[in-house]
Amino acid sequence: MSDENEAPKKTTIKIEVKMDEEMAHGSYANMARIFHNQTEFVLDALFLPPQSREAHVRSRVVLSPVHAKFLYAALGRNLKLYEDKFGPIKAVPPGGNEPGSILH
Repeated sequence: MSDENEAPKKTTIKIEVKMDEEMAHGSYANMARIFHNQTEFVLDALFLPPQSREAHVRSRVVLSPVHAKFLYAALGRNLKLYEDKFGPIKAVPPGGNEPGSILH
């Protein structure tokens, strides 16, 4: 007989991730914007060139609220690991770090 108080055993599922060469190169973003409604979160990765006021969407990711929560937790864990290894990340003050720059 099994004990009813035993925690269920976790099973590990191995997933193979495939991507084409263009996706593997990634794209640089120096801004982000996030929208949400009751059923989804939309994350836009933006690139704002220096001396410009026009940001370009480089990537858009649409997530369910549950998956947005998973991403939030994963980012938190990874930021902690990064800071444990490399030291605290210094936040850039509003307006950027250059005179006359706009927030990004």
